[in-house]
Amino acid sequence: MVQNYYQKEIETMSVEEMKKLQSEKLKKQVKHVYENVPYYKNLMDEKGVKPEDVNGIEDLHKLPFLTKADLRDAYPYGLLAKPLEDCVRIQSTSGTTGRRVVAFYTQKDVDLWEDCCARAIVAAGGSNKDVCQIAYGYGLFTGGPGLNGGSHKVGCLTLPMSSGNTERQIQFMTDLSATILCCTPSYAAYIGETLKEQGYKPEDIPLKAGIFGAEPWTEEMRRSIEETLGIKAYDIYGLTETSGPGVAFECSEQTGMHINEDHFLAEIIDPDTGEVLPEGTKGELVFTALDKEAFPLLRYRTRDICVLSRKKCSCGRTLIKMAKPMGRSDDMLIIRGVNVFPSQIETVLLEQGYTPNYRIEVDRANNNDTLDVYVELTSDQFSDTVKDIAIKEKELASAVKTMLGINPKMHLVPPKSIARSEGKAVRVVDKRKLHD
Repeated sequence: MVQNYYQKEIETMSVEEMKKLQSEKLKKQVKHVYENVPYYKNLMDEKGVKPEDVNGIEDLHKLPFLTKADLRDAYPYGLLAKPLEDCVRIQSTSGTTGRRVVAFYTQKDVDLWEDCCARAIVAAGGSNKDVCQIAYGYGLFTGGPGLNGGSHKVGCLTLPMSSGNTERQIQFMTDLSATILCCTPSYAAYIGETLKEQGYKPEDIPLKAGIFGAEPWTEEMRRSIEETLGIKAYDIYGLTETSGPGVAFECSEQTGMHINEDHFLAEIIDPDTGEVLPEGTKGELVFTALDKEAFPLLRYRTRDICVLSRKKCSCGRTLIKMAKPMGRSDDMLIIRGVNVFPSQIETVLLEQGYTPNYRIEVDRANNNDTLDVYVELTSDQFSDTVKDIAIKEKELASAVKTMLGINPKMHLVPPKSIARSEGKAVRVVDKRKLHD
């Protein structure tokens, strides 16, 4: 199998060489941050750590963590490590859970980020012969700008569609023979659903690959998208805080995402104690940006729960792999004392033949937690009698109870009755008043 790489010497570098490169970059970055970011200097001083105490990646554990709370406290300029006149762009999170996080970029930061996205596109089979349709949101959201820049670097014909206007997406996809689609998995599923309704079969769709990220999705959802669109669906991972998509990307093996570890140094920690865990152990993912200039976060806690692996990959890349995040330490719901991740419910739904269009509502009645799951039926399923639907709700509730250990109330609802998201899908509504 012919393997294509965007930057082969880095993507196939030996582990020893990579660690040496990471150590050199880390020493420089710690000095840069200590001298230019008073907020982080204070954290280091409190911990009694000086730049000269960090001589390589083996000393990383000495440094303090950064969390999203730090980013909010330091908003907007408190973590900036370069003069504003050296910065050329900001990107920002959606800010749905409080103050926005604003990340700054120098031109070099933008170039490195676009290189990371270009690696992802090439790993998905992209080249200058491809037409890359970017249906992630543009603007402050990192999805559109990141993949757009990566697509340019690879030399693809780039369709900067942004999200939404599905009719136009389909028109351009078919008229211009788009071969790679980049968007959220929930939007890819919606495009696939709409194409199917319009009578398209997978073989009529010009796409060969999709690069989907920005929200959690299961293997079942991957298979469903691949079947509907007739493509291979690749995962991509990133955070606005560390630049955006392209921190890690999937290759043809589809068994986890290669981390661009020449730029992002990954650790797994125990989310409760902060202790660094050995490779292969499940825990919280922590990133250190090794060569970001304007907004260089050291030991940033992502809250994503996953596993790292250096198992040899058939694609030839030696970059460490992260498993698909298994949930988030801060998104986990505790319902009646049980830890529940939305992805567990999605797995059951897709295994039972339902669509990935669902909404989870958690509430509290008489001091008891309630769990309601609304699942959209396809038009075929909706033609069943009320009695049949009631039986299906019971069967589904039983399957979810087997997975979670708690009883949900399932609601099978008409087609198109759950609002579609063109950005990140909002799957969970927690109505409990748990915090004053």
